[in-house]
Amino acid sequence: MLTDLVSSINSFLWGPYFLIALLCGTGLYFTIRLRFVQIFKFKMGLNRLFGNFSLHGEAAGKTGMSSFQAVATAVAAQVGTGNLVGATTALIMGGPGAIFWMWCAAFLGMATNFAEICLAQIYRTKDDSGHMIGGPAFYISRGLKNRYAQVLAAFFCASDHFCARIYGKYGPGQLDLGRL
Repeated sequence: MLTDLVSSINSFLWGPYFLIALLCGTGLYFTIRLRFVQIFKFKMGLNRLFGNFSLHGEAAGKTGMSSFQAVATAVAAQVGTGNLVGATTALIMGGPGAIFWMWCAAFLGMATNFAEICLAQIYRTKDDSGHMIGGPAFYISRGLKNRYAQVLAAFFCASDHFCARIYGKYGPGQLDLGRL
């Protein structure tokens, strides 16, 4: 009975009527609200990224990472084997039309990612030794003024940690929980 309940909740949450609508709806909201930032600020982003690009690179200093180091770290955190296998599986099972829909979802996801990065920059702080620290846990705890939302965010963070530990123990999970 519990298995059936969990299965029905799982089917609803991961089904096309909730997850895809939530992800694409959020992306569409941020795209409109940020006035198509992924189009109109693309050239400025490339100029900031590659403006002082050097193949030799520099170590992160007291001021933090260079813009290229920040992008390389963000890409490394977001692109993994799941993305590669997922795109390959979609192409094999859905044909070339799947690539078009992945482009549409990626376009909307750019605005969501931009909003997440802006929140991380706004709510980051310095620790006692002067290093910059931040991330989702910081902007959730500092950005949400409502106590109910903070408790809900703590619950989601703890449940994510718990589920990732179980998945990491019993499956090929990747545990990137160092930022929490």
